[in-house]
Amino acid sequence: MLRTLLLQALLLTIVCGSSVQHLLKAANLESSNEPIPGESPLELCDADYSQILSLDSVRMDPVPPERGQNLTIIAIGTLSEAIEEGSYVDVDVNYGYIKLIHTTYDLCDELPNVDLQCPIKKGPHTIEKEVAIPNEVPPGKYVVIARAYTKNDDLITCLTGEVEFPPYGALEAGDE
Repeated sequence: MLRTLLLQALLLTIVCGSSVQHLLKAANLESSNEPIPGESPLELCDADYSQILSLDSVRMDPVPPERGQNLTIIAIGTLSEAIEEGSYVDVDVNYGYIKLIHTTYDLCDELPNVDLQCPIKKGPHTIEKEVAIPNEVPPGKYVVIARAYTKNDDLITCLTGEVEFPPYGALEAGDE
């Protein structure tokens, strides 16, 4: 369920809106992160490299996300080229220092999770989606890095985010 939630957040930001990246990733070289306008825990990673998606803003409500609550995500951006069959997403999810997920997803197979399908035309896009965060999300800090690529290995976007869920029974944001 957490994988689905994280992937939906990523997909929303991708649709609103290189080979060199694969070499950097293989060499474990880091590049700079930049904040994304709006209120969300997401940042643009690999910001030093050209990306097909230009994000104007990403807004999540509530921030931080809370167990048992719906999370609304609104993403606004522009794609400089269409997203077509063969596009994919490399996702890493860490729980503290433990790598939970390291996998690749077919981007077009995952788009129905955010009510879209391939191809996605180039140009401006605004997407809004509400997802439920299960009560069962274990406490701890989760860090996600997702890099989306075209079928030709051009970087669509690189997003990273960190969310921490408090221990069960602890007051969460908004509780008094």
